[in-house]
Amino acid sequence: MGVTDENWIDSLPHAITEMRKGRRDMLRAVIEAAESPEQYSYSDAPPQPSPAPVAAPDASARLGDAVEDFMVEHARQWPAKTVRQMRSYFNILLEYLGPDRRLSQITKQDAIAVKKVLQALPSSRNTKPALRQVFKHAMRYDLPDRNPADGIEMLKSGSDGYHSWTLAEIQTFKEKHPIGTTARLAMALALYTGQRRGDLVQFGKQHVREGSLIFTQNKGRNRNPIILELPIIPALQNVLDASPTGDLTFLVTAHGRPFTNNGFGNRFRDWCDAAGLPNCSVHGLRKAAAARLAELGCTEFEIMAITGHQTSKEVTRYTKAASQKVRAANVLVKLTAERN
Repeated sequence: MGVTDENWIDSLPHAITEMRKGRRDMLRAVIEAAESPEQYSYSDAPPQPSPAPVAAPDASARLGDAVEDFMVEHARQWPAKTVRQMRSYFNILLEYLGPDRRLSQITKQDAIAVKKVLQALPSSRNTKPALRQVFKHAMRYDLPDRNPADGIEMLKSGSDGYHSWTLAEIQTFKEKHPIGTTARLAMALALYTGQRRGDLVQFGKQHVREGSLIFTQNKGRNRNPIILELPIIPALQNVLDASPTGDLTFLVTAHGRPFTNNGFGNRFRDWCDAAGLPNCSVHGLRKAAAARLAELGCTEFEIMAITGHQTSKEVTRYTKAASQKVRAANVLVKLTAERN
């Protein structure tokens, strides 16, 4: 039923009164709430969604920056070969984890995964534990708060490294390269000094004093120089006296120039191949020298005095088979004496 004009006019005063009353009651409620806010309740108000928490920015360094900072500080102390090796390792590390990865985001599982990748590479035994080194370096500057590589064992190779020459192989080389050749001189220097090829290519007349070779080993010369004085035994002196040598180095190329480290390694490879010794290398003569000293009954510390090793760990690896042979022979001597 509709509202006529007459009805509307009759009810208008009452409607105005009710509207005023409603505004008055509303105003009173607002004033009371303002005067007593502790009694005001929001329980009937619809719940408001909580703002999403804002993640704090990761303040740890990027892996790429940490690696570069590490190299800047340490590379100047290393020989060029070590710098190249470390760069190769870091390239693998950065390729696998990403240069933008934050140090705080790298987990122990990541470090183990990188280790598995490296184990599949050739000569992984010589790979430096660089992830651990980078974190140790970064932690000095409070970049990460833990090292994910801690507790992970060093890489191990399934082989014993370079092949150690046998007496038969040494004799074969001598027969192919007689005294008076550069190849024979190179073998004599390696076998009778027990040094690395980086030292062999630098030996010269300036290092000879009163019948001894006095020199600083090339490896680690910038960080931890090791000075050795090795007597020149008659067998080596005979080869030196009968061999053509250079002015500053005993070993020279066909053009009369000193060998580079890599160049000498490649040339010695050719000499071994020419003698039919594909498994032999110049570094294998260093192992053979240490093994021969062990067979002669020299102690590990006596062998270290020749090779220049600072710990017995590597010497033990070099001489393991020779030491076993000596011990077995000693046992047989004791058994024979007991029976007699």
